[in-house]
Amino acid sequence: MKEISVQELKEKLDKGEDFQLIDVREDFEFETSNIGGQHIPLGGILIEADKISHDKPVVVMCRSGKRSAAAIMQLEAQGYSNLSNLQGGILAWKAEIDPELNVY
Repeated sequence: MKEISVQELKEKLDKGEDFQLIDVREDFEFETSNIGGQHIPLGGILIEADKISHDKPVVVMCRSGKRSAAAIMQLEAQGYSNLSNLQGGILAWKAEIDPELNVY
């Protein structure tokens, strides 16, 4: 499974690169804090897979990286090959990029 660090994600965002960011956390988690990704909870990832691009890089994130890894495994079984897991999830983003971010 491909992985991307929070520093690499921040560079992509800062450069305005064309990619999709998918946040697979639950509703309350996404409402507490998010970094602008498209919200598709893990439980609905296959149901809403048509919202996930096949044509450009996709970064999948969660709280720590475990649920996003599970989402990637499910999507790769459906033929996706353009996915990267955000190492450490939003907890790493808070620790390394935005210490003011409100996480639970």
